[in-house]
Amino acid sequence: MQAVGPVDCMLSEGKAMRVIVLLMLIGILFSLGSALVFIYRDHGLGKTRAVKALSWRVGLSLTLFLLLMVAHRFGWMADRL
Repeated sequence: MQAVGPVDCMLSEGKAMRVIVLLMLIGILFSLGSALVFIYRDHGLGKTRAVKALSWRVGLSLTLFLLLMVAHRFGWMADRL
């Protein structure tokens, strides 16, 4: 009998997509929150940090959307995450 590690169990149960989606959502919320903090701290001195954080949020959101489309197409996720 072959030993099964924690990663193998997680992947065999089909929860890998759930973990990936949750990590992406946490990243999106973190970048949105950091943009809010940068907007309040910079006080109009050049909002490049806020713009970069919001750009990360948009990029992560688009990546998550494309990942969900591809996962649905190839059947990598269950009916419900």
